[in-house]
Order: sequence, then structure tokens, then C-alpha cells
Amino acid sequence: MNAPAVVRKMGLWTLLEGCLLLANALAILNEDRFLAPRGWSFQEFSGVKRNSFKGQLIGLIYATQYLRVLLILLNSICIAVKLVSG
Repeated sequence: MNAPAVVRKMGLWTLLEGCLLLANALAILNEDRFLAPRGWSFQEFSGVKRNSFKGQLIGLIYATQYLRVLLILLNSICIAVKLVSG
């Protein structure tokens, strides 16, 4: 006899946690070690190149690095909710 598989649905909280993890991953990328050797430095993209997908992605990376204090606050809230709710 096979036991029925437990299916967990992804809720809004899980989606928000995933977005927070992605923002954390973007925030820790180092420009000197990781981005510049691959040609993803912010200084290389100006003017028209900023409207490309690569330029928009680089802008997103730098925006998350700029908002690190907010990420720390959101991570603390997420940890507190996880501790309370189990």
C-alpha cells in the first residue's frame, strides 16, 4: 500500500519569503570580485544601455545593495514571524 503524497500549496507567505531570499542573494554580490570581471559593473552601463535587460538587471542588483538596511529589517521580521508561528 502506498501512502498518499502530501501536497503543500504555495501561499503568499512562501512567495514573499522566496522574493526575500532572492533579494538577499542579489545584495551580497560583490562588484569587485563578481560583477566587474563578468562585465556587469554599473560604470559600464550608461545612457541607452540602461534600457536593455542586462542594464535593468544591473540596476536591480545595485538597488538591492543600496537597500541593505531594509533587507536586514525584513529578514528580522521574517525570522520573528517564523519563531512565533512555528
